[in-house]
Amino acid sequence: MCIGVLVWAILVLTLLPALGASVAALFPTLLGALCAGGVVGPGVQAALRAGRSRRLPVAAGAGPGRRRVVILGGGFGGVSAAKRFEQLLPWTPWLDVTLVSQRNYLLFTPMLAEVAAGSVEAGNVGVPLRAACPRTRFRRAEVLGVDPDRKVVHLRRGDALETLPYDHLVLALGAVPNFRNLPGVATSALTLATLEDARRLRDHVLGRLEQADHEPDPAERRRWLTFVVAGGGFAGTEAVASLFDLVHSVLRYFPHVRASEPRFILVHSRDRILPELGDRLAGYASGKLVGRGIELRLGVTVAGADADGVELSDGERVAARTLVWAAGTRPSPVPVVGPEGGRRADPGQGAVPVERTLRVRGRRDIWAVGDCARVPDLARPGTTCPPTAQHAVRQGRAVADNVVAALTGAAPEPFRFHGLGFLVPLGRQSAAAELRGMRFSGLPAWLLWRGIYLWKLPGPQKRLRVLLDWTIELLFPRDIALTTSERHQAPQAVE
Repeated sequence: MCIGVLVWAILVLTLLPALGASVAALFPTLLGALCAGGVVGPGVQAALRAGRSRRLPVAAGAGPGRRRVVILGGGFGGVSAAKRFEQLLPWTPWLDVTLVSQRNYLLFTPMLAEVAAGSVEAGNVGVPLRAACPRTRFRRAEVLGVDPDRKVVHLRRGDALETLPYDHLVLALGAVPNFRNLPGVATSALTLATLEDARRLRDHVLGRLEQADHEPDPAERRRWLTFVVAGGGFAGTEAVASLFDLVHSVLRYFPHVRASEPRFILVHSRDRILPELGDRLAGYASGKLVGRGIELRLGVTVAGADADGVELSDGERVAARTLVWAAGTRPSPVPVVGPEGGRRADPGQGAVPVERTLRVRGRRDIWAVGDCARVPDLARPGTTCPPTAQHAVRQGRAVADNVVAALTGAAPEPFRFHGLGFLVPLGRQSAAAELRGMRFSGLPAWLLWRGIYLWKLPGPQKRLRVLLDWTIELLFPRDIALTTSERHQAPQAVE
């Protein structure tokens, strides 16, 4: 039935209102979509299960004795590896897999900007890890270090310290924002990497509107209503478009703020935004943003920030009390400790170099995937795989197969994957998309974005909840209740 709801939401609830049809008159079509989905859905699921079973390896004898695999990180790479291990359990009953993460949920990061914009409830883009990987041991803890000599991981659970032994270790610790030691940026900037970040950013913007609504000084009003986003890649472009939609969708509640007063500035170091896309699509995105009144500062970077403004590299100072940082990340630190617990080295200063099989160089029992790994891109010789979710998911599956191969005496396979493409929403039912060489823009690209990411959202319950959020957004104004405090907290790792 979820398939029927998905088709109804994309082809009926989304497309027809965009063409001027009445939303209320479209609800009777939901019953037919549910019936059709109830017939088609089981067939699709059966076909997918059959396809997966054909790809599973044949049993390789009794296998080794009980072996412990520890996965550090509950993001796309780590969860993908855990789920693949679960698929292999009928052939590898001797595996004992443990997933360690500070969060107890898998965050679907492509929809974080939707949460920040108030379009989707925060809880609907986080899938509990215990539900996503029901046959995997889960340990909610902070990783303090790895001791490869003793083959243990040092953890902190609350105030308690403990060690977790392993036979094979998979590093999937993700990345953290990289503020490049710019003065004031780490303490002044807001990030968009966790659910807490998204909630805080939404409430921060609404709080600025509350301040401006009662501010008599024009200069101070302009400072409260100026929003600067650093970074013109996918994250920054999506963030500035989402914040623009949020502000202009709730202005009805702030009678003293005119629609022309909020100011949005996107700062990017290159000569055009979205360098991952081709010139035509990037130009389309730029035109859309500029047409809505979003200012583009190209060829400059943020040089510093404080509570009252943002310094740019060309010497300009922008009076603003909001800076959103989307100008880069760095791999999460993976401290390596010695037998006595003292730090011996810290590969976390950069991505962990791995071989083509995803095995860490110089180690037979440690593997790495996702943003914390430097994976050779065999589809583009001489380069490394980009830090995208689609690569992390496939690296997670591949590393599980290779760990099992190593444990059973088989040869691990090199990881090879060519990216499927990119999608970036631009707000107001518009997007830019490049998929397998095909380019889309405007409403068709926006429909693709919603349909693809809704389909990829783990779990039918979460998909249905997001569909309901989108439906409510069409029928009712966005909520402006403030739910978090203004206190700024240091960013955490993106797992």
